[in-house]
Amino acid sequence: MPHRHPRPGRTGRHRKPAAPARRRRLTAACAGAVVAGALVAGGALATGTFGDGGGPRPPDGAGSSSVAAGAFLGSGSDGVRRIAELREWLGGADLRVGHTYLPGDTWERIESDPYFLRPWAEWRRADPDRLFVLNVPMQARNEAGVPDHEVRELLAQGARGRFDHHFRTLAGHLVSAGVPDTVIVLGWEMNGTTYTHRCAPDPRAWKAYWRRIVGAMRSVDGQRFRFDFAPSRGRDAIGWTECYPGDDVVDIIGMDSYDQPPGETFDDQVNQPYGLRHQVDFAAARGKPISYPEWGLFRRGDNAEYMRRMLDWIEEQKPLYHTISDYCPHGVWRCEENPRSSAVFRERMKPGASRPGRNRPEFCVDLGRWLGGWFGDRRLCVTLSWARKP
Repeated sequence: MPHRHPRPGRTGRHRKPAAPARRRRLTAACAGAVVAGALVAGGALATGTFGDGGGPRPPDGAGSSSVAAGAFLGSGSDGVRRIAELREWLGGADLRVGHTYLPGDTWERIESDPYFLRPWAEWRRADPDRLFVLNVPMQARNEAGVPDHEVRELLAQGARGRFDHHFRTLAGHLVSAGVPDTVIVLGWEMNGTTYTHRCAPDPRAWKAYWRRIVGAMRSVDGQRFRFDFAPSRGRDAIGWTECYPGDDVVDIIGMDSYDQPPGETFDDQVNQPYGLRHQVDFAAARGKPISYPEWGLFRRGDNAEYMRRMLDWIEEQKPLYHTISDYCPHGVWRCEENPRSSAVFRERMKPGASRPGRNRPEFCVDLGRWLGGWFGDRRLCVTLSWARKP
């Protein structure tokens, strides 16, 4: 189950006090000068947007994203039912990803059963373009606070093949259910401290254990699984590259990334060690697609700027798929705590919504940052297109 992020004591954002009048005039003048400079440089033409929405509004009929999108909406049949409801809320958006988690309390539940898989399999089989994503724990008692010395022993046992039969059973159930092409997010967030399937106590044994599991599941006739290696963003307990088990047993390089430290800004989240840029470069060097199985809001509350930037990043990087965690405090549909971020997500995900184009540079000034409390979360943006000299 994905409910493992500790809730911060306070997630609300503090309103910054208004700047003194002279300082406001100075910052306004500076912001205007910067924008004017951007407009003049290179003889650029510009169209501007001033409002709360997700950046500049391009012409009507702009194309939608080609990235497969979805949300985690619940583990069982309720999660399947909500996909259609979310799609309606988004104005008919093409939600092609169904995402759920196997419980990690017992081996019997990790093996799954036809009853649990049936609604997901029926949803997947109804459309060949759909993608079924299943998070699979590598250990029972996965959220039981098992100490490092015991985790170390369990990893060693897994590397020797003690648990192979559980994963062969799971693979057989998936094939029998008619979802042999499931994306398996195996041992997610292994670089952290939360799960019994964590890597840091013995990275060598962890990698060997991953390889055993993939070998066991691939041994089942009829399978076409893809295995997604998905650490959490940042270093956490160990650099996630130290846990990477090998190109031959990894098909997708994912990352779970919430709006929380490490990093104070979205640029920090991109550029920090083991951050979003590191993931993209690491995958590109291996010819692997990327994914974002889990992402969403968190410690900074209703952060519309994060929502804009993360959706921009997804559109730019073109992952195989992404699924937002749609429950509080992370979500946008079923969480009333995040109305501004919800508006951004809804606007950007609806059919025909605008997406930033690489060939039209955008320059934005965060008005709330430069001009105190006057403009809240609004931005002034210009989209540049280069004019041909006569």
